[in-house]
Amino acid sequence: MKRILLATAATATLAVSGVVFQAVMGPANLAAEEHNEGKPLSRSQVEGIVRDYLLANPEILMEMQTALESRMREQQLQATRQAITESAGEIFNSVHDGVIGNPEGDITVVEFFDYNCGFCKRALSDMEELVANDSNLRFVLKEFPILGPDSQQAHVVSMAFRNLMPEKYAEFHRRLLSANGRATEATAINLALELGIDESALRAEMQNPQIQRIIAQTYELADRLQITGTPSYVVGNEVIFGAMGRDVLSEKIAVARQ
Repeated sequence: MKRILLATAATATLAVSGVVFQAVMGPANLAAEEHNEGKPLSRSQVEGIVRDYLLANPEILMEMQTALESRMREQQLQATRQAITESAGEIFNSVHDGVIGNPEGDITVVEFFDYNCGFCKRALSDMEELVANDSNLRFVLKEFPILGPDSQQAHVVSMAFRNLMPEKYAEFHRRLLSANGRATEATAINLALELGIDESALRAEMQNPQIQRIIAQTYELADRLQITGTPSYVVGNEVIFGAMGRDVLSEKIAVARQ
């Protein structure tokens, strides 16, 4: 996300510089007619006029950059909404995702999460409270391991566990995400065994090549939605970046229901 913001800021700065130059060319040409007897201005004369204009009106830079950044944010929002529309089935109704809450709920929240994300751990209570207080809420979990090999391996175990024991996936998810320490293949397997899975079957399912294909597809989907961190949510036609809290998610859910 930081890379996107930095690139946007750099683009905005360059664009503002170009717009400012165009803005002062009008005064520059007038100055040429008045003070240079209609002759073309030299580069140094133009630079001097630009400098004087900006020194006399420094607030224009901030005004123009603010307007440009607002326009770029709106364009990004429109692009994200289009991506959600085009990928709606993959986002909201993939058979490979875990579902918590009401499977037939009238509104869906999709969370991209990593078991080793501290913000995801803190956001777990947001999901639990929302689901507990809204009987029509469907909460979809997108396994999005982006925090290193431990996360990758823990999510493979999680996805294998869900394939074999979907009825206990919600408990597995809550316990692994809320556990102290780092989630690894070993900690995930130990938790799966505590919940009653057969170890041989679990380890065999962990080799299922479909699991890696699904993770790769989730990476591609996140890229289309410009999601680079966890947790990130999709509610209605909007992406919410970061652990914004239960109140913000509640507001987005209400808007989506409308």
